[in-house]
Amino acid sequence: MLEGRLAVLTGAGVSTDSGIPDYRGPETARRARNPVRFAQFVEDPRWRQRYWARAAVGWRRVAEAQPNGGHRALMEMEPRMSGLITQNVDGLHQAAGSQNVNELHGSLHRVICLSCGTPEARSELQVRLELANPGFSARPVEVAPDGDAELDDVSGFRVVDCLRCGGPLKPDVVFFGESVPRDRVDQAYRAVEEADALLVAGSSLTVFSGYRFVKRAHALGRPVVIATLGPTRADPLATVKLDAPLAEVLPALSRPRR
Repeated sequence: MLEGRLAVLTGAGVSTDSGIPDYRGPETARRARNPVRFAQFVEDPRWRQRYWARAAVGWRRVAEAQPNGGHRALMEMEPRMSGLITQNVDGLHQAAGSQNVNELHGSLHRVICLSCGTPEARSELQVRLELANPGFSARPVEVAPDGDAELDDVSGFRVVDCLRCGGPLKPDVVFFGESVPRDRVDQAYRAVEEADALLVAGSSLTVFSGYRFVKRAHALGRPVVIATLGPTRADPLATVKLDAPLAEVLPALSRPRR
């Protein structure tokens, strides 16, 4: 089923066993349908305040998450991979030891200034946010896979800006309405083209940014194995669909065949 070299595409379902929810719950599913859009974030200080207030509360869940057995299984499979493409922004593949990771949508662990481009570690920004908003990040809330927390009132939250130029800061992730950088897309296509099969793990493939790689693999005649709970957009293109917990599936797939 998975002979030869693999390209692997992962989604939020890989990280649920690390305590980061996927988009299947009622609140996270609603936020997935109503995300902060790139134009809103860039053009309106109120949307930036909303984003950073919610992110300041949700950050702890992301920062404290540890790789699970699925991440470790994929790390063990890396010698067989042409590339590991992830839609996740939590950094857990790298924390598990994977080296060749294409972070398609970026990483929550970095922020960047929209004015001068200066980067900053998200952990360092969190310290500044907490100093500017004592006690704000301690409240218990529901958190989404992108680190967004469910908050109704953010009116008193103080946003902090770039230390170098005072410009607005943005998480180094791809927002809705923003394009995935072309080099990441090209790298992902190369991984699919150089592989003998594509494994999709933990993604419903709802958004086109991941679905397109399944379409490419199918067009090239590569077997597509989808391992995730529930239906996906690409089920009609799948050679094999494994509707089972990834904690069971991925370790089994990583074991060498006898």
